[in-house]
Amino acid sequence: MPELPEVEVVRRGLADHVVDRTIARVEVAHPRAVRRHLEGGDDFAARLAGRTITAARRRGKYLWLELGCDDAVLAHLGMSGQMLVAAAGRPDEKHLRIRVVFDDSAHPSSGTELRFVDQRTFGGLSVHPLVPGVGGGLLPAPIAHIARDPMDPAFSLDDAVAAIRRRRTELKRALLDQTAVSGIGNIYADEALWRVKLHGSRPTEKLTRAQGRAVLTAAAEVMDEALAHGGTSFDALYVNVNGASGYFDRSLAAYGQADRPCPRCGTPIRREPFMNRSSFSCPRCQPCPRPARGH
Repeated sequence: MPELPEVEVVRRGLADHVVDRTIARVEVAHPRAVRRHLEGGDDFAARLAGRTITAARRRGKYLWLELGCDDAVLAHLGMSGQMLVAAAGRPDEKHLRIRVVFDDSAHPSSGTELRFVDQRTFGGLSVHPLVPGVGGGLLPAPIAHIARDPMDPAFSLDDAVAAIRRRRTELKRALLDQTAVSGIGNIYADEALWRVKLHGSRPTEKLTRAQGRAVLTAAAEVMDEALAHGGTSFDALYVNVNGASGYFDRSLAAYGQADRPCPRCGTPIRREPFMNRSSFSCPRCQPCPRPARGH
């Protein structure tokens, strides 16, 4: 799934183009796109007709459109989902799954519609009630357990560090645990760890508070830099609402850089298997922690 900067780029585009617009009708072109809406496509379309989108929100890598104070459309982008704002009448995309048509001739973005396009059909949209979430705020019910992310204005650095140190696991696993701190995916975990010279296998119980604060601060910094570039967009399918890709992948120091020289010391970057994925680190700058005696 896309990383936090990609999702934030999409959220900002939706905030510009669909917030304060009233939905005239919804067309569901593929049933898999609403499979998480258990009541089915007809109910999904009926629940949205006549409603006004009041906000575009994000927590971590999760995105939703609020429909007033009671419920919201939760977007699962999956591996290839795109939320596109397109001129009404423009030819349909090959993998168009849902079309949202608006009734708002006075809105600055009138004449456009919202399209959910998904080549691999792993994503989808669904309507859920808004409920109190972990750390405060209202979230769609399926993601109420998701913690705040380092780019959230209400994020508590000390609380997140304490949550990570309680996990009793490896540091990178804790960084990817969305109930401790959300929004840090595989790419930005590797980049943050490289910046603070920590290996992902460091036990969280041996992590100092200063180290915890440093790695989370680095994660926020690297994601903020990626956001300025529109995200990483390794997959051309990750685009903003206008279909443009980001270019931060050209600035990555560790992730995806196996066998290339570390930008800091010149040692070739090492690739290691990690949770059916890969981790990238510098063997010299980020030495593996020594195993405990007796192991």
